[in-house]
Amino acid sequence: MLHSAPAAMFDHYLGISRLLAGQLDFRSAIRSVAAEVAHIIPHDHLDVCVLLEDGNYHTAYETGIETAWGDLAGAPVVNSPIRSLLWGEVDFLLADDAMTDPRFHFDGAFKRPIVEQSLRSRLHVPMKVQGAIIAALSCSSQEAGAYTMEDVERARIIADLLTPYFFALRAAEQAQRSAIVEAEARAREEGLRLGALKLTEALEQERQRIGMDLHDQTLADLTRLARRIDRLSRNGEVAPEALEPVSRSLQHCMQDLRQIIEQAKPSVLQLFGLTQAIEHHLDRSTRDTGSIIEWGLADETNGALERLEPTVIVALFRIAQEAINNAVRHAAPLAVKVRLDADDDRLSIEISDDGTGLAKTRGRIGEGIDNMKTRARLISARFTIGPGHNNRGTVVRVVLPLAPHDSGSIEERAE
Repeated sequence: MLHSAPAAMFDHYLGISRLLAGQLDFRSAIRSVAAEVAHIIPHDHLDVCVLLEDGNYHTAYETGIETAWGDLAGAPVVNSPIRSLLWGEVDFLLADDAMTDPRFHFDGAFKRPIVEQSLRSRLHVPMKVQGAIIAALSCSSQEAGAYTMEDVERARIIADLLTPYFFALRAAEQAQRSAIVEAEARAREEGLRLGALKLTEALEQERQRIGMDLHDQTLADLTRLARRIDRLSRNGEVAPEALEPVSRSLQHCMQDLRQIIEQAKPSVLQLFGLTQAIEHHLDRSTRDTGSIIEWGLADETNGALERLEPTVIVALFRIAQEAINNAVRHAAPLAVKVRLDADDDRLSIEISDDGTGLAKTRGRIGEGIDNMKTRARLISARFTIGPGHNNRGTVVRVVLPLAPHDSGSIEERAE
């Protein structure tokens, strides 16, 4: 087989390096250098067989005669006609007639292109990075006996020129594939989150409807029943001492029901906003304990709360409500403080107490903490809970990212 003169050969090697520059994918890279390679090693078919990340699969990028190898997208190496080279068992493969060479014909071998395209002469060398095979360079000719050991050495030089570029392309492709997988996973997670958020919003609305129904119907019925019992007692129709336990139990039921209604339908939140609702809950919760608990609320949000979506406001209120309840019911604090703060890109709510601390209360408030975490995650907020100043008490903090100049809806922040 005729080859170029040494000086011209060197120019072709330089040409390969020059032509690789700027190629952004395997297929364009192999096709860009095919003509220069042909001046060094004439061929009818040229391909680079690239091992995929786990080394058990490969794909091929070809030029010249198009074959079924070019359609591969992750074929098992065990079925490759050049598997011995890809596995590192041999340092090169050189065949005068691959149509009959037993090395290419074994059970399961994907040899159809050799037969269909009459690729008789075949030359294969590995492409290595730090001793590890990442790919193989293959030249094929329909002429039998076309290649010699001199061509093998030239193929090694070409492989050395191609290997760094193909290694970089493989790394970039793997990174891109990983990024796509991660993006798809995040998209699925975001879809689930938005779905859960809509479900939470629907449940909140149903919760409020039940609260109104309890107030308008059940509580009204109990109130009329209490008045009826009171009249029976005053009229002497039934002995007062017989009705007193019933009346007392009924009053307790009505008080519990009012608390359930208040929890189900936070009217202060709807009428006056988040700050007033938290302040109202602070006042009522600390008074109901029967102990003297100092409380305080500082709002430094500068109107940012007014721009939040109703669903977000409800979630923040429920988190603050749970944190306050945990503090006054389980931590025996002397003081409970709430601080709301905001800047251009985030809003935060901090609930702190000086009680017994998280270590002593975690067992009793574990489910409440999980609920707060879930509510925070549904509105894309960051939730933290830990010890307070000097390891005294507990601090619950929720940080909600805000879009510039507009807090926006949940869907907008997710985009």
